[in-house]
Amino acid sequence: MPDTVSDNRPFAISAPAPRTLELIFTPAALGDLHRRYRIIEAEPDNIASLRDEVLAEARYIIGQPPLDHATLDRMGKLKAILNVESNLINNMPYEVLFERGIHVVTTGQVFAEPVAELGLAMALNIARGIVDADLAFREGRELWGGDGNRSARLLSGSDIGIIGFGDLGRALNRVLSGFRARIRVFDPWMPASILKDNGVEPATLETVLTESDFVFVVAAVTSENEGFLGEKAFARMRPGAAFILLSRAGVVDFDALMAAVGRGHIVAASDVFPEEPLPLNHPVRKLPGFLRSAHRAGALDSAFKKMGDMVLEDMDLMDRDLPPMRCKRAERETVARMRSKPVTMN
Repeated sequence: MPDTVSDNRPFAISAPAPRTLELIFTPAALGDLHRRYRIIEAEPDNIASLRDEVLAEARYIIGQPPLDHATLDRMGKLKAILNVESNLINNMPYEVLFERGIHVVTTGQVFAEPVAELGLAMALNIARGIVDADLAFREGRELWGGDGNRSARLLSGSDIGIIGFGDLGRALNRVLSGFRARIRVFDPWMPASILKDNGVEPATLETVLTESDFVFVVAAVTSENEGFLGEKAFARMRPGAAFILLSRAGVVDFDALMAAVGRGHIVAASDVFPEEPLPLNHPVRKLPGFLRSAHRAGALDSAFKKMGDMVLEDMDLMDRDLPPMRCKRAERETVARMRSKPVTMN
């Protein structure tokens, strides 16, 4: 069989910045991508400057660059926009995409399991003081046996609250399943029956906050919930309860969170912050009772490479006039309400 490829290969525009094709595809998968498609590299902000013949023939966009009506009008064969960030971004006229039957899909579910595992690690560290005990040991200040467990507690059998129950919430529920905890979930976009089918209790936000020893926040930022967890929410939490932020800092009043931790009412952990990278003089860096992680929970090479596999599988389906099935499709009722900031680092 000849090793040449017909010039009739469809165009796929590559604009995944800050990610790259080399990051999200294995070498074998990247080779497959180039064999099957003519890849046009573009900066996200410069899609409109591509030649008319490229835009007219483009079948896919890998990434979620800003698009306006005029650019979409030049893209008569576009089948799908494949977001390889994780969060859907409010940077294009979704109503036009839906009217034309153009799919918008995201590979964000690849991060659910690794983020959930780091969330579990954070909870266990808060419960048992693992990091502080290690630092004390290194400095010769360790406390042995029971003396080193005066503030320790068990995750097993505890009351756990989860705010949000998308892919990440479900993955978190799975990794917590062996701890015999009572898990309550608040998610106003999720029917109670689905929560019950996943073995968790539907609950109000008030109940999750007041009745939990550990509160995990895995909700996406929307036009309705920016900063909704603030001073009053933290005041309602049990004294000494743990607040673990894994999704996006935009759902939290971060100053109020630091204040609640600073006065000793709660303890906290976070993988995300209002500014990233965080300024070196930011007060959260030295705040006792706050466990910090530099937005690294999901950033595993194995997760990135799963993105490429998902993209290739869904492009193959759509090439055969079948719907995408591996990536998560945006919903017309909710997609324009998403308010997450684009990632700037991998």
